[in-house]
Amino acid sequence: MNKPNPMLSVQEALDFLLAAAKPLTGTEVIDTLAANGRVLAADQTSLINVPPMDNTSMDGYAVRAADCKLPEVTLAVSQRIPAGQVGTLLAPGTAARIFTGAMIPPGADAVVMQEMCELHKDPGGDRVTVRHAPVSGEWVRRAGEDIRAGSVILPAGTRMRAQEMGLAASVGLASLPVVRRLRVAVFFTGDELAMPGEELKPGAIYNSNRFSLRALLENFGCEIADYGIVPDTLEATRDTLRRAAQDNDLIITSGGVSVGEEDHIKPAVEAEGKLNMWQIAVKPGKPLAFGEVSRRQAGTAGDANGSGAAWFLGLPGNPVSSLVTFMLFVRPFILRLQGDIRCAPRAVTMRADFAWPKADRRNEFLRARINAAGGLDLFPNQSSGVLTSTVWGDGLVDNPAGATIAQGDQVRFLPFDGLLY
Repeated sequence: MNKPNPMLSVQEALDFLLAAAKPLTGTEVIDTLAANGRVLAADQTSLINVPPMDNTSMDGYAVRAADCKLPEVTLAVSQRIPAGQVGTLLAPGTAARIFTGAMIPPGADAVVMQEMCELHKDPGGDRVTVRHAPVSGEWVRRAGEDIRAGSVILPAGTRMRAQEMGLAASVGLASLPVVRRLRVAVFFTGDELAMPGEELKPGAIYNSNRFSLRALLENFGCEIADYGIVPDTLEATRDTLRRAAQDNDLIITSGGVSVGEEDHIKPAVEAEGKLNMWQIAVKPGKPLAFGEVSRRQAGTAGDANGSGAAWFLGLPGNPVSSLVTFMLFVRPFILRLQGDIRCAPRAVTMRADFAWPKADRRNEFLRARINAAGGLDLFPNQSSGVLTSTVWGDGLVDNPAGATIAQGDQVRFLPFDGLLY
């Protein structure tokens, strides 16, 4: 593993991570109903034309356009065609009552919406007065105009969402090949950590990162092995790394990535594999560790990187720093491992309804909220320990290194809904 230069930019660190990540090779075929959140392992082609036949997009009357050249014409109603039924040949000089989604009967080439027609109930048979001269094809959805049979509708690397699920079902795909789930181990270092429900002793804090990171990994469909809070010793850290590497593709930790006497992540990972300790020009979240942990035994889990090792990512312990570094670096790394073709977060340009007059030498990610006027308000406390800012906010303002923001400036905004799912 080539070691990058210290104090990397956000883009340099991200490029290095994405270059290292190789998509998983294991796949499985699952029921389409169970595919939500999974990533397709192969292109999916349609089994049918959509629509499968010419049909109407309006309630009205199917006609021959040639019969309706006059401003007003009265035609005999020869048949009634609800959706799901097939009509008969439409004779010249007649109309068919038809409902949205129903198949256009042979002989008809246009539909006149019912608002432009008047139905007459006569003992000898219904008649309709048409007060519109349609052109051929009016309100007709042609067979295959949305999807042609045999065409690729969902490429490999697509993460299935509600809309992709519906699309797959609409063309008759009952099962889908998907990339196997990424196996991720998590553990948390720090003797000061306690779990909610336990007594909070002097100097202790509740382990919020365990809850945040697990929820994020669940959002991305990972299989999670949670090793909990690990004692602050080198031996305990090494032992947990060895056990986690054996059955997982990726190990994520929170805390202990500094170089103090009580920070054991660096020597533990170096003893069990390889490590890059990065200082990234990002605020919050400057320290990030990236490397791999060797497996002592082969065969129990597929290699995510093909080297007989599990990937390792060590996040900072401050809760906002941990969350932001996950969004910026871990999220795209996981997506690349899963083969997802959409790694880049969605960014929008928005107006800053705040001032940020002091530039920082690092790329800042500021917690902000969309206001009623369509601009962005800034949370007043941007400390890396203030989790309330992430609940209050709608996303992050990506403020480049050395940049200030004046009220009214256009800024790059990353919504949370494009970073956390």
